Amino acid sequence: MLATWTLLSVLTLPTVCDEASARTSDGNDSNVVWIQAERVIVRPGVELENAAVLIEDGIIVAVGADVEAPDNARILKGGVVCAGFVDPWSSLQVDAGSVDNQNLEPGSRTVDALDPFSRPDQRSEALAGGVTAVRAQAGSSSFIGGIGAVVQNDPGTDSVILIEDACLATSIGVTRHGRVNDVFDRVAEVERLVGQVEKGAAYRDALAKYEQELADWQKAIDEKTKELEDDFKKAKKKRDKDVADAEEKGKEHKDKKYKEDKKPKKPRYDPTIELLGRVADGELPLVVEAHRVPEIRNLLERTEDLSRLRLVLAGATQSEHMAEALVERHVPVMIWPAPEASGRDEYDGFDLGLAGRLADEGVEVLLGSGGGPHARDLRYLAALAVSHGLDRDAALHAITLGPARAFDVADRVGSVERGRDGDVLVFDGDPLDTTSTLQFVLSRGRVVE
Repeated sequence: MLATWTLLSVLTLPTVCDEASARTSDGNDSNVVWIQAERVIVRPGVELENAAVLIEDGIIVAVGADVEAPDNARILKGGVVCAGFVDPWSSLQVDAGSVDNQNLEPGSRTVDALDPFSRPDQRSEALAGGVTAVRAQAGSSSFIGGIGAVVQNDPGTDSVILIEDACLATSIGVTRHGRVNDVFDRVAEVERLVGQVEKGAAYRDALAKYEQELADWQKAIDEKTKELEDDFKKAKKKRDKDVADAEEKGKEHKDKKYKEDKKPKKPRYDPTIELLGRVADGELPLVVEAHRVPEIRNLLERTEDLSRLRLVLAGATQSEHMAEALVERHVPVMIWPAPEASGRDEYDGFDLGLAGRLADEGVEVLLGSGGGPHARDLRYLAALAVSHGLDRDAALHAITLGPARAFDVADRVGSVERGRDGDVLVFDGDPLDTTSTLQFVLSRGRVVE
């Protein structure tokens, strides 16, 4: 496998700037782009033949065989059009000191660590490889790496953030300080993680209860106020009589005081617990890097009652043994197809057929570049997975629509559909055929030059 990885690492990436310049030398800088292709992959498994894509002001406005080129359009022609690749496991644009920070907290935000001027060469290489968006994550080896973000990758601009709070990232049993956690430590980490998420769920339940009690309290106050207003004249007449009777008897009149029900008390706000409550409610996916059966099994069992929790399993070296449970829980598995490049002990026993076998069992597979400098190789990593058994459509899904859906940006990227951002790739052949040339890369409708 190491030999295969070395071979892929030295493959020459297409020079997008030269390709684009050679094919669009008319000097047209229009914000309207019309792309004609023999095949348009709308999304994996859905294709159009001899079709065109029209992009205006950075947005796809039409896709189909009958889409004509406006007079002011920049015209591009190619073999196959597909969506730009989305790397779901990346550290592109993240400040170097924040990538491996092991002291992050749940509320730590990757967007605060973004540095668009850090390693622009890596961003350019990734873009030349077709990667137009990434899930950027700080604290990749931290127990809790904080909140990840999905960011468009265009070295010609500052960071364009598709979503600031894409997920909460955590890791179980990952090598820290040169030590591999034993099985008891790993299971204890699962317990610690789930315990925190359960606190978040309890907070959300308490908050929902408070809001209901507050609504009931306010309703009761409003009803009593209306009742008092309706009975005011009658009540005043009765009071006047009571006062007169008291004076006649030489006694002091005391008004009855209306006692309101005690206003409900709002649960104490804690930003960390509130964030974990969002995770428990499924508003944020929870990415857990876990590799071995004990922690994966324990994670699935301990979160079974958290019905709204959206888990994404990363790494997952031994996840094949838990495939049935993963399918039942609708948990996607994010795989890095070339872990030997890291030398990390967690990947002992990993083999390239894992993605294909998981997909055959019905598990949704996502493919990432491992959070290092290898985003440029994402296409070749997907092709490598295909050569070891992963279906071609499933592999393309794993680097386009799959991660876009998992991290809630499918309304922007991941497919070539009307209303999506103009993040589009044009090849002269199949995108996952390593002999195909990437002719054009478009980022928000702009040919990258």
